Amino acid sequence: MSEHGQRLRADEKSVTGDWIVRDGKAVGDSGCERIEWLINHHLQKVSDSLKYGAWETLYRDPDDGRYWERTYPRSEMHGGGPPKLNTISSDQIRDKYGPV
Repeated sequence: MSEHGQRLRADEKSVTGDWIVRDGKAVGDSGCERIEWLINHHLQKVSDSLKYGAWETLYRDPDDGRYWERTYPRSEMHGGGPPKLNTISSDQIRDKYGPV
């Protein structure tokens, strides 16, 4: 996956992954692939959640300084389901991650 077109745009507030069935197996869609690329090649990890550990992880975008949280919001699914990235407010950061 190339870097071009993968970084977060200023107007984006979330990126949601989904699972699709391919050859009888659940695999991540392009949203999952993009989230994976962002956390491995662009976003800077700040902290795991004090309460939930790596199920909720805080990242910072070095391009604009916004904070993003990766979660797995579909807890009824195996492994918490596909990932989601959302912007997060400073109040939420304080409550969930402590001082950053």
